[in-house]
Amino acid sequence: MDTHVARSQANEEEAALLDAIDKWLARDVRPHVLKLEHADEYPHEMVEQMKELGLFGATIDPEYGGLGLSATTYAKIVERIAEVWMSLSGIFNSHLIMAACVSRMGTAAQKAHWLPKFATGEIRGGLALTEPDCGTDLQAIRTRARRDGDHYVINGTKTWISNGIQGSCFALLVKTDPEATPRHKGMSMVIAPKGPGFTVSKKLEKLGYKGIDSAELVFDDYRIPADHLIGGEEGRGLQTALGGLELGRINVAARGVGLASAALKDSVKYSQIRKTMGKPICQHQAIQLKLGEMATRVQAARLLTYDAARAYDAGERCDMEAGMAKFYASEAAVENSLEAMRIHGGYGYSKEYHVERYYRDAPLMCIGEGTNEIQRMIIAKQLIERFPA
Repeated sequence: MDTHVARSQANEEEAALLDAIDKWLARDVRPHVLKLEHADEYPHEMVEQMKELGLFGATIDPEYGGLGLSATTYAKIVERIAEVWMSLSGIFNSHLIMAACVSRMGTAAQKAHWLPKFATGEIRGGLALTEPDCGTDLQAIRTRARRDGDHYVINGTKTWISNGIQGSCFALLVKTDPEATPRHKGMSMVIAPKGPGFTVSKKLEKLGYKGIDSAELVFDDYRIPADHLIGGEEGRGLQTALGGLELGRINVAARGVGLASAALKDSVKYSQIRKTMGKPICQHQAIQLKLGEMATRVQAARLLTYDAARAYDAGERCDMEAGMAKFYASEAAVENSLEAMRIHGGYGYSKEYHVERYYRDAPLMCIGEGTNEIQRMIIAKQLIERFPA
């Protein structure tokens, strides 16, 4: 098969998948978003539908039962879902980062055992990095994994863990050697299924990002077999986590695009219906200026996101590209959500419309998967490294 035919076939398969996602969102998601959002209710039925669509195996290799999608196609899916209800994208994003940790750094036996179960959604979970006194500075984690024969005994607490209640397994970042220098040499990543000694202490209430559960996890003499150490070698935990976060940041960037786009589309529609001074507000210059800026932000964020996804697909180092996309797209979502609220006026502040949800959801993306302050530092450091004087 020549390159042109292969590319054409891939484009057709992507189009068919995206069409199926669009139809699912219109039929089974959009009509129920406001009810589930306001009740902060976990969307069990939608999760089952996402299993059927293969979303829990979206980026997992077909060898292990996944769809094997490129990061570019994955970003397009996330953008569409976030445009309708951002919370759904978080349910499979954190799960796929866990899967990426195993697929990129795991042993052959670990891949063969875990990835097929991850791909079907039989085992669902996420990434457990953050602690009460440790967010951005991952090397400051305190959760300790002590080797005891053929097991590790783990003690510590993780917080703000997506899927913490409904999930059943997590890629858990631990300290295997607290005295190591540099600190990252003492960090490891383990596969941690729920069991004795692993408890969920509480659900964390949030401003937005409703429906998906965020929780605090407590480990009290929690034992796992030593073969749950990802890669089978201690000291590679930070490297494993950062590799997974590249995909996570592309996901967050795509969410930003979706949310910014939703705010724009709602505003364009509303501005043609709402009238003041005898004409639709879209004919007022003040509104046109807002719409023009909003549309430009959406397109710029989308192009940055696809650029980062292409670099990821090519196997290139893409922390700068993913950082740029995540930083810009999340800020675009925040700015567009606020402008949408202003365009909608009082209705933008009403829970009967989606606009107030965009306004509550958007700030999370400036914080999650590494704060935007950190993203700017990563971008600057990469610029200096790539273009030395």
